[in-house]
Amino acid sequence: MKRREFFLTTAAGVVASAYGANVFDGLIATQAFAQSGEDPLGGQPAKGATPSIKDFDYQIKYQRAFEAVLWNMPAIAIYSFRRAAFTDLGMKDNDIIAYSAVATPKLEAITANSTTPYISAFTDLQKGPVVLEVPVAGADGSLYGQVVDAWQFTIADVGPAGVDQGKGGKLLFTPPGYTEAIPDGYIQVASPNYRIAFAFRSVPAAGKSTTDAYTYAKRLRMYYLSEAGNPPEQKFVDPINQRYPTLPFYDERHFEDMHAIMSVEPVREHDKVMMGMLKSLGIEKGKPFAPDETAKRAMHNAAIDVWYYLQDWFDHIPDSMRYWPDRHYVSLLQADDNKTFSFIYNDYIDLIPRAAEYFWCTYMPKVLSDTPATQYMMAMADKDGKLLEAGKLYTLDIPAEMPVKQFWALTVYDRATMSFIYSDLNRTTLSSYDLGKMKKNADGGVSIYVGPKAPDGLEANWIPTSGKRPLPAVRFYGPTDAFNNKTFKLPDFELVG
Repeated sequence: MKRREFFLTTAAGVVASAYGANVFDGLIATQAFAQSGEDPLGGQPAKGATPSIKDFDYQIKYQRAFEAVLWNMPAIAIYSFRRAAFTDLGMKDNDIIAYSAVATPKLEAITANSTTPYISAFTDLQKGPVVLEVPVAGADGSLYGQVVDAWQFTIADVGPAGVDQGKGGKLLFTPPGYTEAIPDGYIQVASPNYRIAFAFRSVPAAGKSTTDAYTYAKRLRMYYLSEAGNPPEQKFVDPINQRYPTLPFYDERHFEDMHAIMSVEPVREHDKVMMGMLKSLGIEKGKPFAPDETAKRAMHNAAIDVWYYLQDWFDHIPDSMRYWPDRHYVSLLQADDNKTFSFIYNDYIDLIPRAAEYFWCTYMPKVLSDTPATQYMMAMADKDGKLLEAGKLYTLDIPAEMPVKQFWALTVYDRATMSFIYSDLNRTTLSSYDLGKMKKNADGGVSIYVGPKAPDGLEANWIPTSGKRPLPAVRFYGPTDAFNNKTFKLPDFELVG
């Protein structure tokens, strides 16, 4: 008798003596089934199957790195601003960036505007609540913008349509779990994260200049509540002539920034699975960034591939995303089904649309209303439905009567980076403020040209692309009912040559 058969027979006898003959009969039947050559109906691949990959360690790390970049897009896009401010501008928490003029391509930021001066700042609530003093909106100017948490979800809109309702006041930002009483005279804004940031536009009042808008911006004050009795002198930084690189990195450095974020912020319940997967990449809360060589290679490749994936995603957006069905514009503000920008639902997070939105936009409003204060129409193709290309000249006819209460602006970005295009002219935008300089059409409108070279005699109507693939954005500041109910339609871009 073979050893295995002896063991089975002996085992069966022991069980039979203890539990009776029925159990013994069952074991004998099981033994016979096992010897028949049959397999269970599941539990392993089909006969003849082989693994599709050879290096499982790299494969799992690549997959996790790829998904992590998509998952982390909102947080990385806002952290990149903080990193650049602290390393390139020498700032610290509660210092305020106030541009003395409209931004140039030296502000290397995602789809920024260059018609009104920017203001921004960063702080860390690990050190306690922070006060932001906001000036009253009125004849001297007004602010428009958002305060966001570390995941770039808006915790406060500011300005006439914000929590201060244009009346100004002291906003008090409190950290996660804060339970102390709020002093009188403050508007509390509870943050779910420690690091927060804001970006405002200083909008000139009627008859006021950009210089006036800069002066108005410097009425802001930011300090810790513990300093409220004697606030320190406010430090302002004007980077108008400095290169300010706020764009995310699409290589292994992307994950160094990811680690810097995860090391500080609370872990949300719905992110615990991802945090567990990040451990295999050397990203773990409370521990140094420690990827092995395989993880470094996977990170490098995955970050590059996500960039290509999202570029392709925007090249193939569905027709349903068009603002006007018979035009080729898509709103920059692609909210979720709840008209917010979290993309978090009761039973899932919509990861890819969230990553796509934060790939090409920063500082979204808390809620997208049916009548937003600003609208941004991104030209994705020409009137024939062909994607806009580098090296070609396009024209857009702007009607004499645009549906705006304030002003309109056409800004052209580099499709690769979603940021301004460097050029000898340094022109990124033409707007209704420039109408006096542009050549007008017979109907009072203007034709604006976008491409590598201006048509003869139309240099004032031209935005250079310097060989980059263009991403034009037509901004409507204070859109009217005609825009919001879509009775107005903006013409498409047309290929000139």
